[in-house]
Amino acid sequence: MPDVHAPARPHSPAEGAAPGHGPSAAALLGFALRTAADTALIASLPLDPEGRTWIRLDGPGGSEAWLIGWPPGTGTGWHDHGGSRGAFATASGELTEQSLAVQLPTEGWKTLELADGVDRRRRLGDGRGRAFGPHHVHQVLNLSADTHAVSVHAYYPPLPLMRRYSRTGPVLRLEEVERPEEWQ
Repeated sequence: MPDVHAPARPHSPAEGAAPGHGPSAAALLGFALRTAADTALIASLPLDPEGRTWIRLDGPGGSEAWLIGWPPGTGTGWHDHGGSRGAFATASGELTEQSLAVQLPTEGWKTLELADGVDRRRRLGDGRGRAFGPHHVHQVLNLSADTHAVSVHAYYPPLPLMRRYSRTGPVLRLEEVERPEEWQ
């Protein structure tokens, strides 16, 4: 079964925004953590045993946010956020983030060989989150064999695109560029 999504539900008024600049990554993280603690909202997300589910939320200061359900064994694959800064927090279960501690060029390449030592790995359980800047490349995984995870993600500016990558050892290859109309 493909990914399933639910209709949008506004959540929070615009907050933490600096005029013309939008919310900082720290403000997005604060929003994600507060929203992840909203048990009624978390319980409203329909869960599917076969595919990720999501609800689009209104984030602070003109950002966009997503409440996402992760069945056991699912993940995003390697991607970036099209130049948006962001944050995410786990509301239930545990997610593993694998990321690159290096700023990649966004244009003009199809294949890169990564240097040794750029891989990072974090495990984020209930109530834990992280913020990131506009050049962040990562994948998020629910490595559990039997437990759903739920998380809250926020981005500013709203995602203009996402670049999807494949990875074999140290080789990262740009596979596709997705636009918002493909996931909304």
